[in-house]
Amino acid sequence: MSKKAQSLFLGALFLLAMTGASSAQRLTASVQRRLESAVAGIHGAKVQLARPRPLRSGAALFNSSAPNGQAGVKGNPGGLPGIDSLPNFTRAFSSHGEVWPFTMVGNDPSLGRRTRIPARVLAVSLELQNADLVTSTTVSVQPFEELVMRSPNFEEADYTSGEDIQFADAVQRAEFFHSMKKSWHTELHPSRIVDHITIKVPLTTKVPGVDDKGNPIDVDVPTYITGTAADGSTFVLLLDQFFNDAFFNAAVEQIAARHFTTDAVNILLFPNTFIFSLDPNQFPILGFHTFIFDPSADPLPVWVTIFASWISPGIFDPATGIQDVTTLSHEISEVFNNPFLINSVPAWQFPENPGTCQDNLEVGDPIETLAHQTVPIRTEHGRQNFVYHPQTEALLQWFEDAVPSDAIRGAYSFPDTTALPGPAVFFGQLACPTAP
Repeated sequence: MSKKAQSLFLGALFLLAMTGASSAQRLTASVQRRLESAVAGIHGAKVQLARPRPLRSGAALFNSSAPNGQAGVKGNPGGLPGIDSLPNFTRAFSSHGEVWPFTMVGNDPSLGRRTRIPARVLAVSLELQNADLVTSTTVSVQPFEELVMRSPNFEEADYTSGEDIQFADAVQRAEFFHSMKKSWHTELHPSRIVDHITIKVPLTTKVPGVDDKGNPIDVDVPTYITGTAADGSTFVLLLDQFFNDAFFNAAVEQIAARHFTTDAVNILLFPNTFIFSLDPNQFPILGFHTFIFDPSADPLPVWVTIFASWISPGIFDPATGIQDVTTLSHEISEVFNNPFLINSVPAWQFPENPGTCQDNLEVGDPIETLAHQTVPIRTEHGRQNFVYHPQTEALLQWFEDAVPSDAIRGAYSFPDTTALPGPAVFFGQLACPTAP
């Protein structure tokens, strides 16, 4: 691993400067109006996304005695030193006169082999406090559990990059199709629900704000907003300030119970649950991936963790195809491609949204501005079958600005190879401008 990549990782952990990489989308018009009405007139509070956080306070994150070990597959020459986490390998590409190292999950493609990574799923239901402050309404995740676990994220299907493989594995194989050994696979196995919890959600939450004269005050704001999806399911928009602590506390409890482990992809699965901000210009967050670490231990334990929700139809614009496991597929593929949030790439503009900028290897994000974002994948279980809608992902070659692409069939996206017909549009500078 290069010194540049290692310093980026340590800096991200030590400063906690990076937010969890997230997926945001526009709601249907009726739901958006309800959200805007709920937050109208609330000033001063801005969006807060979950950041990488320490499990507990401790000594300096790293010192000169940190081991030069690695988390990886036996015989894998890559991998980040000094951490206890997912198996990983490190490579680099050249673009715009710079070398860009990146770390991904699994074994190096040139070595082949099958890497199996546990998927540990926490099934989360919500108990919403009603307006009378006495009774509550439960929104259960139970109706969606089996559908999620039978989805292409965990079950096998056929793709042009391989037969009888999982979705994220298919995307990775498409990226390295001409440099991998045919035996190369990265799988989520075993995949299982490790626990069930219910989070109690108060009717309102106090957040710092300002009054009409600009004076700082505490403001009571709604913690949640609910509605009904096309299939009759209840969907919930949760306030970001409340959600961040609830997410972190739930994950830490699972770590303490040893349900979440450093060698696994750890997933908090919610029922039709999305994050809203008091900033009216911020789209609701459908999911994110981040990590929790323990600065007191050596080598450094890192628990890679995902928030994602089942999505019933009709909550988001039907034209996009966003439903069921769209977000879960987005976040798992991003974990595979950028597990530790350190993979920088030349600054790129969002397709169909010139002038916007992002400069990291988040493979789901470029697809978010496209009119249609998903692919139909049918799975069968006995006489039952279901058509899922995982998200198309941008490939590494899109971020490299590689012409031609050396991915499968010269593609820049997968499984829909037509979604991104060419490489990223360069923003004009290597890194995005930093906010003042």
